[in-house]
Amino acid sequence: MKSEGDSSSVEQYRSRLKNAVSYGEVWEIVKDTVEVALHRRRGSMMLFLDDLPIQLGAYHSLGTNNIVLNRILVQIVEAAIESKRVVNALVYNLLLHEYLHALGEVSEAGVRGLVIEVCSKSFGQDDVATRIAVKSPWALLNGIPLDSVNVPKRVMEIVKDFEKPDKYIV
Repeated sequence: MKSEGDSSSVEQYRSRLKNAVSYGEVWEIVKDTVEVALHRRRGSMMLFLDDLPIQLGAYHSLGTNNIVLNRILVQIVEAAIESKRVVNALVYNLLLHEYLHALGEVSEAGVRGLVIEVCSKSFGQDDVATRIAVKSPWALLNGIPLDSVNVPKRVMEIVKDFEKPDKYIV
């Protein structure tokens, strides 16, 4: 098994992630990279943003088509690291992890290994997305004083236009 995709696909995925401007665009990259790396795909997912404990990046409840992303975590990283590419790589990793659960992978250790595999094949070993997969998303929080983070709980929000249907439904 190759550890990395061919250079043209690696550059294409890197460019798409760098230029993504919405959760929906990052989501399309997640689905495409999993399909190429693992030959699996699932549609009809929905994304919600919620204020979760900082230790929880996102979650997928088994048997649903929902992913809930930690809005506070993303906002902290956006404020501390002024690189859209790094924020997109964080969101990519969190969504990828939960997508693998939605595809039926239950084991946390197994999913972590698959996240590293998909990132390595799709972006190469030296890319920020792969480094986040290897180190964990929480490595981005090193040096950020989280003790002072006290955000009042807001209403969970649904991300509109998250997933584009593959086919029109009449």
